[in-house]
Amino acid sequence: MRHRPRRLRRTAAIRNLVRETRLHVSELIYPLFIVEGHQIKKEMPTLPGVYQLSIDQLAKEVQELQALNIEHVLLFGVLEADEKDAHGSAAYQPEGLVQRAIRAIKMQALDMNVITDVCLCEYTSHGHCGVLTDEQAIDNDASLEILAKIAVSHARAGADIIAPSDMMDGRIGHLRQALDASGYAEIAMMSYSVKYASNFYGPFREAAKCAPSSGDRKTYQMDYANGAESLKEAQLDIDEGADFLMVKPALSYLDIIYRVKEKTAMPLVAYHTSGEYAMLKMAIKEGILAEDAMMETIISIKRAGADRIITYLAKELARKLQT
Repeated sequence: MRHRPRRLRRTAAIRNLVRETRLHVSELIYPLFIVEGHQIKKEMPTLPGVYQLSIDQLAKEVQELQALNIEHVLLFGVLEADEKDAHGSAAYQPEGLVQRAIRAIKMQALDMNVITDVCLCEYTSHGHCGVLTDEQAIDNDASLEILAKIAVSHARAGADIIAPSDMMDGRIGHLRQALDASGYAEIAMMSYSVKYASNFYGPFREAAKCAPSSGDRKTYQMDYANGAESLKEAQLDIDEGADFLMVKPALSYLDIIYRVKEKTAMPLVAYHTSGEYAMLKMAIKEGILAEDAMMETIISIKRAGADRIITYLAKELARKLQT
């Protein structure tokens, strides 16, 4: 036979030689959950290997990440119920939880790329990503004003990249204007451009204590049955000044990652979500899947078109990439 594709699969060395998709540790972004208190390192029951950390534990965490050559972290603040209010005002305080965490990380590792999630769900008493009207509907434009305050406060604290995840209409343009007016024109924005109302966020909402107290988020997050709409959302964010686009979740939306990457020339991030991570870890623990399924999963996301991947697997993958 003239054509024998198996010639290029015969040995591990040959397979490695012709491998099309490769993962590098610099492409991984590791989420961190920050809580108030001291000496806290609490593992999440539904997210094995993922911890809530108090700020005094960040030095050790950053040292571990640096040893693994992980350069990027995504910060989430986790508040108790009595620290929240209807407008999420704790989110933009100069001495707020995330603001102090940014400074702590920068004191430990100035070159660590600190990305901050900008949303209201972790800070509002009702758990929604925007403020509510008297009729309990999302007030889009009023929410933009508060989100802008959060973005500026994060930039002032030393964040390198602002990541709005709220899915309010017009947020990228509004936040860009606020950052520029405050002297932070150089701070990039990584927009959760294509964020679906997904069932794969459950473990995250437990870890971040941000489940909505009533209703759901389907009026502002995207319908998971829609594909073409992703291109509209992505283009709106490009037009408003986004520096990165993001698709979330990742594994169940590989077709969306491919579409967005095909149609835009933007750096594209995919968020391998908590539910996707939890399913994989539990299947491995039960012996249903081999450990290599972790690498296969992340490679599939990159193969679909993601340039960078937010994943709770970052540490484990980094260790494998070092061997």
